[in-house]
Amino acid sequence: MKPYLSPLLREQIARQGKYRCACCLGTEELAGMPMTVDHIVPSAAGGPDTEDNLCLACRRCNEFRGTQTHACDPESDETVRLFNPRQQKWNEHFQWSEDGTEIVGKTACGRATITALRMNNPEIMVARRLWVSVGWWPPDD
Repeated sequence: MKPYLSPLLREQIARQGKYRCACCLGTEELAGMPMTVDHIVPSAAGGPDTEDNLCLACRRCNEFRGTQTHACDPESDETVRLFNPRQQKWNEHFQWSEDGTEIVGKTACGRATITALRMNNPEIMVARRLWVSVGWWPPDD
C-alpha cells in the first residue's frame, strides 16, 4: 500500500509550485480538475515520498509521464533525463510559441519532456487556443 502524504506536505508542494503543473504550467481552474502530487523519481523506481522528489502535476502530464525518467530528444535522437522541476528552471528548458499555444523545447531535456509527456497533444492545443483568445494564457511568469 502506498504511503500517505500528509495534507501539510501536499499543501507545501502545491504552494511551492504556485498551484500549477510543474511541466505544462496549467492550473486546476483551467484543467477543471485537481492537480496531483507527482514523484519525479517514480515510487516504482524507489523514489521517496519526500519534498525534494515531489511536485505538482496535472493529471494529463502525470499520466503521460507514468514511470518514465528518461526519453529520446527528437532532434538529436539522444536519450536524456526528463525535466526535474526541483533541480531545473522551466524557462531554461521551455518557452511558449509566439501565439502562446505550444510549449517549445529549448534543450534536449525540454524537447524530450515535451514528447514524452505529450505536452502539445491535440486536445490541450485546442484548450490553449481558447484560453489565449480570452487572455488567460500563457502564464506570464
